[in-house]
Amino acid sequence: MKFPRRTFLRLAAGAAALSAASRIARAQAYPSRPARIVVGFAAGGATDIQARLMGQWLSERLGQQFIVENRAGASGNIGTEAVAKAAADGYTLLQVVTPHAINAALYTNLGFDFVRDIAPVVCVARLAYLVVVHPSVPATTLFEFIAYAKANPGKINYGSAGSGTPQNICCELFKMMTGLDLVHVPYKGGAPAVADLIAGHVQVVFAPVSESIQQVKAGKLRALAATTAARLDVLPEIPTVGEFVPGYEASGFAGIGAPRNTPAEIIALLNKELNAGLADSKIRARIVELGGTVLGGSPAEFGAIISEATKKWAGVIKFAGIKAD
Repeated sequence: MKFPRRTFLRLAAGAAALSAASRIARAQAYPSRPARIVVGFAAGGATDIQARLMGQWLSERLGQQFIVENRAGASGNIGTEAVAKAAADGYTLLQVVTPHAINAALYTNLGFDFVRDIAPVVCVARLAYLVVVHPSVPATTLFEFIAYAKANPGKINYGSAGSGTPQNICCELFKMMTGLDLVHVPYKGGAPAVADLIAGHVQVVFAPVSESIQQVKAGKLRALAATTAARLDVLPEIPTVGEFVPGYEASGFAGIGAPRNTPAEIIALLNKELNAGLADSKIRARIVELGGTVLGGSPAEFGAIISEATKKWAGVIKFAGIKAD
């Protein structure tokens, strides 16, 4: 049966309007039940704390609970796979952090493709690491530490949370740019690495601010530099690595993602509400306390951050020959 052109156009327009109305109704109905934010790491760390901050904000703004679910293991890959294979309906979200960008190059046989299968929603913050040394190390500046390390090749140990973790990658980039010979001592987590640094079993750690700032303030560790491009609001007296090693920058990130094909209207709603949360003074202050710099912005901007980090860390992994534990 053939329709006159005018009739066909009216039908097509009506179908398009119906589809648009359906999308709008779906977005307006969301969320109609509790949602979850999957964190691929243990409870209590900076990643978990930030997810809970934003989950509480969404719960208050949208009238449904956004519950944090910790699914730790395999450097965050277990939680990521669960989200990648979840229904794309906005009820399963992912706390997206630096290891996700690292894992894309570190693991070759995953059951998902992070860049393809996780849609960015918003980047909550840039995260800093501190270059901290044991007080016995004869260096009060990063320049002095570099000179000391050059004079003692292969004799200085650096600790990390394990091969392929941000602490490991940040230090390997530092080694790559300075030509230093530092020996890697991997631990099963960042806290044990910092504990052994305090005990003097290793000499330096590129530690998350949240895991090291109290020890620095107590005088148990000495902070030589921050890995971010700019100095930190929480420790403005500490210089950046880039002030001594031009071009060095190794910040992490934390944000929210969703399964690919999640309706654009739902992603837009979440992005809007999360950006509103990042404008809240209490949330901003807490993120700063954790060593973060509040970002926000569009999903596309977060996607660019992820893409840049994935390429950058793939190059470091290849140069250093890093293998997953």
